[in-house]
Amino acid sequence: MNEKSCSLHNEKESRDGQVERVSAGCSPSHDKNNSALAAFRGIPISELKKRSILWALTAEANGWEPGAVSPEVLRAREEWEAVDTIQPDAGSQASSDQPGQLVSFAEALQHFQTLDLSSFKKRIQPTVQRTGLAALRHCLFGPPKLHQSLQEERDLVLTIAQCGLDSQDPVHGRVLRTIYRKLTGSRFDCALHGDHWEDLGFQGANPATDLRGAGFLALLHLLYLVMDSKTLFMAQEIFRLSRHHIQQFPFCLMSVNITRMAIQALREECLSRECNRQRKVIPVVNSFYAATFLRLAHIWRTQQKTISDAGFVLKDLEVWAKKNPRRLLKTLEVYLAQVSKGQASLLGPQPCSGPEGPHAKDLAFTGICDLQPHASEDLGLI
Repeated sequence: MNEKSCSLHNEKESRDGQVERVSAGCSPSHDKNNSALAAFRGIPISELKKRSILWALTAEANGWEPGAVSPEVLRAREEWEAVDTIQPDAGSQASSDQPGQLVSFAEALQHFQTLDLSSFKKRIQPTVQRTGLAALRHCLFGPPKLHQSLQEERDLVLTIAQCGLDSQDPVHGRVLRTIYRKLTGSRFDCALHGDHWEDLGFQGANPATDLRGAGFLALLHLLYLVMDSKTLFMAQEIFRLSRHHIQQFPFCLMSVNITRMAIQALREECLSRECNRQRKVIPVVNSFYAATFLRLAHIWRTQQKTISDAGFVLKDLEVWAKKNPRRLLKTLEVYLAQVSKGQASLLGPQPCSGPEGPHAKDLAFTGICDLQPHASEDLGLI
C-alpha cells in the first residue's frame, strides 16, 4: 500500500512540475479543483484579472455567494480594479522622453527658439522708458544703445523670462532634474514636486512658485551654471557655502534674485556696450549672471554675512553690478582661469588643514576681487 502511494505521489509530481501533497483518498471534486488551479499556474496576475478569473475563484467557486462585505474588502477591491488605470503623475515620475538623460543649456535654449512665444513676447518691455532729466542724462552720459542686429536676441531673453515652469513640458522637467542631479551629485531622477527642492534653496515643494520676476530664465541660468564645465566648480562651491551651518542661505532663491538683476541690467542697457563688443547677447547675460553670483558669494564668505543681511547685500550688489559690468566680467574671467589651474577656491580649505593656515587658499580668490579698486567703498555694505 505504501509503495502504491509513493508511486501515485511521484506520478503527480512529474505531471505538474511542482511538489504537491496528494492523498490517495482525495475526493473527486478536490482533484478537479486542483486540476483547475494547475491549469492557471504560470499565468500572470494581470492576465487572470483581465479574464475575471480571480473574481470567479473568490466569489463563485463551489457555488459560494458572498454575503455582507466589510469596508476593508471593498477598499481592497477598488484598489485592485484601479491597477490598470493608474497613470504616472507628471510631477512625480521621470519624463518618458529620454528618462535620466541630462539636458544641456544649448538644447534647452533651442527648445524655446522653436516654440511660438508670441503671446509672451507681447508682455516684454525691452528697455526702461525714461523721461525728463533722466532721459537727457542717459542720452548724454549713458551707455550706447544695443545694435539693431542684436535686438531680436535680447527680446528672446526677455521673453523667456516671461515664461513659467510647465510641468507638462518634458524639457522643463529635464532642466529641473539636471540642476538637481548636478548640484547634489545624485545619479537618479527626482520628482518635480517634493520637499527635496527645499534642500536646494526653494521655498517650497514646487519650484514654479519661486520664479516670480525671472520666469524660466532663472532655471536656464542655473542650468548654464551647472552644465558649463568652467562654472560647475563655482556652482558647487557656492552651493556648499549656502549650506554652511551659520552663513546658510537659500541657494536657488538667491540665484533667482541674481537673474532678476541681469534682466534689469539688460533692460537698462547696462550690458549694451559689452553685447555690442562681443556681438552677442545671451553669452553676455549668462556671464553677467555668473559673475554677479560669484561676487555675492565672495562678499557673503569674506564679510561673514548671514541670511539677515540678504536684503542689504542684494540691493547694494545690484547697484554696483550695473555700474561696473565690464569689471565684473573681468573678475569672472580671471577666477575661472585660476580654477582651471587649481589655484582658486571660494571656500578655501578646512581649518588646520596645513601649515599655511586656514585661509591660505582664500588669497587667490581675494586677489581676484582686488582687481576692483576701492571695492569696499563701492559696496556700501554694513
